[in-house]
Amino acid sequence: MNKILNKIIAVANQKGGVGKTTTVVNLATAMAACDRKTLIIDADPQGNASTGFGIKYSERDKDLYSIMCGKTNIEDAIKKTIIPNLSIIPTSPDLSAIEQELVNLEDREYVLKNLIEDVVDIYDYILIDCPPSLGLLTLNALCAVKRLIIPLQTEFYALEGLTQLLKTLDLVQNNFNKDIKLQGILLTMYDSRNKISEMVSNDVKEHFKDKVFKTIIPRNVRVSEAPSFGQPVLMYDINCPGSQAYAALAGEIINQEKDL
Repeated sequence: MNKILNKIIAVANQKGGVGKTTTVVNLATAMAACDRKTLIIDADPQGNASTGFGIKYSERDKDLYSIMCGKTNIEDAIKKTIIPNLSIIPTSPDLSAIEQELVNLEDREYVLKNLIEDVVDIYDYILIDCPPSLGLLTLNALCAVKRLIIPLQTEFYALEGLTQLLKTLDLVQNNFNKDIKLQGILLTMYDSRNKISEMVSNDVKEHFKDKVFKTIIPRNVRVSEAPSFGQPVLMYDINCPGSQAYAALAGEIINQEKDL
């Protein structure tokens, strides 16, 4: 992988329930289906991305926490998923203690960046699923990437959280990682029957213009069901609207490569 292509991407929003992990799991699956070798880093202590691929807690002894603590080499923690071309570094609730572990460490903001450098050339895309907060874990992710995707639920309070996250992005650009840029805002859980969805969508597009992905992720029950079967929705039901939307998103991002 050529590092200048900026294919290390964080998916972040400090507001929970916006489709962040769902986006990471299904976007990565779609990337892999497009013959892009892809790695997910599950940086959310809830470990939902790991669960989404059916990885049991008993199989997560070598996880992101043990890597960041220096107990495990990053190569040893990478697990293949059921999807060809797609691997994951899983996590467990142990990761919630990492901020205490790193608090007195010099350059603690760059721990994840330094670890990723050992494997970056192996993959076409690396997607980091961030926790729903703006703490040290999310800061590590933002310091490690060149691009940020913000999933935004098309509901009334969504824009408040977006403003705070964009302020954080500015702070990171000015103080830690001048190369990071907003790749796009992804509208999620869109319900065409709901006027609020349409209003939020129009407001975001009017304000952020070409920084909003053309692809919109619809509210879709099949997307919600898939994790309970340990599968991405593209494997659970490839023909449902949610699967088709994530496939379109992957195509949109891959088509942006020439502009990077």
